[in-house]
Amino acid sequence: MNKVKEISSNEVGTIVEPTTGVDLIMSDSAKVTIHLTAPLILQYNPQNPKTTYKVAPKGIKIIHYDKLTQKQDGTIIADTGILHAGEKLYEFRKNVVATNAQGDVYKSDELFWNSATKKVYSHKNVEVFMKSGNVMNGDDFESDDTFLHPSLRKSTGVFHVDENGAQ
Repeated sequence: MNKVKEISSNEVGTIVEPTTGVDLIMSDSAKVTIHLTAPLILQYNPQNPKTTYKVAPKGIKIIHYDKLTQKQDGTIIADTGILHAGEKLYEFRKNVVATNAQGDVYKSDELFWNSATKKVYSHKNVEVFMKSGNVMNGDDFESDDTFLHPSLRKSTGVFHVDENGAQ
């Protein structure tokens, strides 16, 4: 029986370690940078660190903090989260909602965050609900990881203009 367990644990793609009630705080130089919570995280393919990935199949929430002020400057919430460890790439799927420090809300069914390049992007439709009341939609989205400099391709929107012509 032990030999069977050993052979099955060496299979590619097997779950090595399910972790429940995940509440992870990441810091840099004793400053909190990220607070990640998830009810369940499953780790796959641990034999090869370059292809190891973790899946949060029951939802994930990431709160990002400004390193200097320690104030919350953004969140990402999704039904499913995947961390591709070797690539430092986070993948969010289904009902993805991201909020920036200004209160703008980004919604999509897919979002990728590359923590190495500090870029977020999506190749699916993204809706942006700005705090000002303006709404933008686009098929292709890219921004810095603070969501303060977004770029949307094939975009449309509804912009509120006052009688003086200012937005």
